[in-house]
Amino acid sequence: MSHIVIQRAHSFTLDEARHAAENLAVQLAERYDLSYHWQDDTLHFERSGVGGQIELEPGTLRINVRLGFLLATLKYKLEQEIHGYLDELFQPAGPVDPA
Repeated sequence: MSHIVIQRAHSFTLDEARHAAENLAVQLAERYDLSYHWQDDTLHFERSGVGGQIELEPGTLRINVRLGFLLATLKYKLEQEIHGYLDELFQPAGPVDPA
């Protein structure tokens, strides 16, 4: 079994981080047919051959993904895709243009 572990700092409140993690889960669920559920501040997800969780803490999020044998060859691609989602969803809002 192969693992992907990603830890990233964020500047969101827990509610904002939870909303962003929910958006990530929805996108991954649609693309990869995942099911997911929340338990406290941890989002658990799974499907055949893959499972894991997104743990939220003040200022930090941690993603742990377990890939089954058949998906292990896609580890690098999946890891890069997760980083892309995180870059998009966990960006701090930029300055607002007053014009």
